[in-house]
Amino acid sequence: MKWISKNKKAFLLLIVVVVVVLAGILDIKYEGLFYQLLPTSVQTFLTDLF
Repeated sequence: MKWISKNKKAFLLLIVVVVVVLAGILDIKYEGLFYQLLPTSVQTFLTDLF
């Protein structure tokens, strides 16, 4: 990864972080796999939150 400049690395990292956060929010909203692995009390809290 030496051929990528520091600015491009930071931008790429930002994009990856945004995609992961967005995927997590969508997983919770549509009750995906990660959501189903959570305890019932946490699921209830997240359902009320979203």
